[in-house]
Amino acid sequence: MTFPYYASAEQIMRDRSDLARKGIARGRSVVVLTYADGVLLVAENPSTTLRKVSEIYDRIGFAAVGRYNEFESLRKAGIQHADMRGYSYDRADVNGLSLANAYANTLGAVFTEQPKPYEVELCVAEVSKFGKPAASQLYRITYDGSITEESAFLVMGGSNESISTAMRAAHDPDADLQTAVRAAVAALGTPATSTNGSQSTGTAEKPRVLTPDDLEVAILDRNRPRRAYRRIQTQGLADLLPPVDAATADPDSAAGHGADTEGDSASS
Repeated sequence: MTFPYYASAEQIMRDRSDLARKGIARGRSVVVLTYADGVLLVAENPSTTLRKVSEIYDRIGFAAVGRYNEFESLRKAGIQHADMRGYSYDRADVNGLSLANAYANTLGAVFTEQPKPYEVELCVAEVSKFGKPAASQLYRITYDGSITEESAFLVMGGSNESISTAMRAAHDPDADLQTAVRAAVAALGTPATSTNGSQSTGTAEKPRVLTPDDLEVAILDRNRPRRAYRRIQTQGLADLLPPVDAATADPDSAAGHGADTEGDSASS
């Protein structure tokens, strides 16, 4: 007589969490932060077609890391959710919190009920039409449906501990757009550290120099009349970044987090 396979519920949840965390960590990082005129979304993403940052509704933005096919399906579902709510009631009734709650419910259900969790981490950002930068809202939704609100900035994917440390030192909610972009890009180039605080390779690493071709950048500008979302294209981004010395630029900057490629079976 054979006995059926058994694993405790605690072990199953732990294994699912480990799977999701490892998948998210393999992706390139995303930084979302507040600045004087709204919210800035910066992703390390050399692809020109597979987007990690996008618009959901009038004053709501979306950013994600992890498996592209999974967060892309969530992005589309979020747009449909927002459109339906705005059509059924009023455009003013669509807000970031309701969308974040919908994402949290979906991810929580998948995590507990499906054999494999989604390997994604999401950010829903909403910019207020009036008021100070603190009035903008950043919601982080993790693979298990947990939702937290951040007041200043958040970092997802990749070596987020070292990037978070750099952002904590550099973030200024009253900064202008150029200062905010430079702070976020510099933080994304911070070398990864191991858990004991030493460099992950055991040797001192230089910060990576990221060029406009390595980045995907957008803003939620509170000064725009209705649709606050605006992408910053390559030339406009080059004007915001400090000049890059060709002699010091890292030709492998896009490969700084490994050889992951964006696609249905890869983390991004």
